[in-house]
Amino acid sequence: MRHLLKLIDLNDDDITDILNLADQLKYEKKNNLSKKYLEGKKLGMIFQKSSTRTRVSFEAGMYELGGHALFLSANDLQIGRGEPIQDTARVLSRYLDGIMIRTYEQEEVEALARYGSIPVINGLTDFEHPCQVLADLMTIREFKGSLEGLKICYIGDGNNMANSLIAGAVKTKMNISIACPKGYEPDADIMKWAADNSNFICTTDILKAAKDADVLYTDVWASMGQESEAQIRKSVFKSFQINDDVVAVAKPDVMVLHCLPAHRNEEITDKVFEEHAKEIFEQAENRLHVQKAVMVLLMKDDDA
Repeated sequence: MRHLLKLIDLNDDDITDILNLADQLKYEKKNNLSKKYLEGKKLGMIFQKSSTRTRVSFEAGMYELGGHALFLSANDLQIGRGEPIQDTARVLSRYLDGIMIRTYEQEEVEALARYGSIPVINGLTDFEHPCQVLADLMTIREFKGSLEGLKICYIGDGNNMANSLIAGAVKTKMNISIACPKGYEPDADIMKWAADNSNFICTTDILKAAKDADVLYTDVWASMGQESEAQIRKSVFKSFQINDDVVAVAKPDVMVLHCLPAHRNEEITDKVFEEHAKEIFEQAENRLHVQKAVMVLLMKDDDA
């Protein structure tokens, strides 16, 4: 693994290695055994989209690993004034040891990796959010003991989270169902790939999708860049909510996850959110541990 561009690129062993190392790093942090695996390393963090969890977890993670993170907003870089991504990639490769980028187009991430000579980590694009789903898989494994054979149900917009969850679930031999309004389905190529490789359904029937689920998952109805669609999406998605009726058809010990921020009483009721806050905020914490694992695997020296 030279980069983390999208989950569909990874094999089963790559994901297992990341999750196992994330578990180890979490244990070391909790027991004051942390090591400076990336001492002296520098991570450039390019943000073309705002962030809470991504920025803080990567920056804190690099500090804990002994390295240094540089926050680089699009307004601070020449890329924001038209410098080609291939030039940015080649320049930053001479200064840094790794790049994390949070942006709109997946092609920007791919181009950074193609033209640069250092590891590139996808901190989010409109196509995928691999770091989030790796944290989700880590959390599910913590609470359930394993991943293979579990059923995860995602309810909401067929966005980057849906695409990433499909890839992550199939790669780890989970079963996955998606419930979304017609016309808001996940990426067609990812759905076809999933249907060929796993127990996968995509439906407008929420209760059918949620039946016997081990994990229920949702995200906001309007993502960053879709603010102008917020009102119409509230109307389209109003019945695509995780509530008591949905929880009732899932397994009795169902987990509920949310990648945050949550718009309570829209995609999830306040009641269900609070009943499952332990899982949701453990999921948020695990962003730190899983991203540290990704950075160590990509950026550490061979003898570290």
